[in-house]
Amino acid sequence: MALTYAPGDDLVFQMESGFGLMRVLASEGEGAGAVWHVLVYHDFYPDVESAEAALAGPAALAVREPHIALTAHAFEKTLAALLLNRPIAEEELEPLARWRREGGAVHDRSLLLMLGMR
Repeated sequence: MALTYAPGDDLVFQMESGFGLMRVLASEGEGAGAVWHVLVYHDFYPDVESAEAALAGPAALAVREPHIALTAHAFEKTLAALLLNRPIAEEELEPLARWRREGGAVHDRSLLLMLGMR
């Protein structure tokens, strides 16, 4: 399955008890060798409409994980749907830049497992 997300894409993902939001910061490579860089927001929502409304709201969304690097395999394991695309703020990219400078890890576990959920 080829992932076609772009930097700035806000995605909704489903958990057993609700929905969460994540944001694509960047991707590197192609196909099975790709690495996806995502930001995960803190709050969870009862339905997709509530999650989408949170993105459109005037208040800044709290961040749970400012940067997680995932293999394509791990990213595909989290079923997600595109809600919208917004420009990425410079401060959102700082954790990714730090990861690159420090040679951070790339995780091959699904996003839900990385967040301690199933």
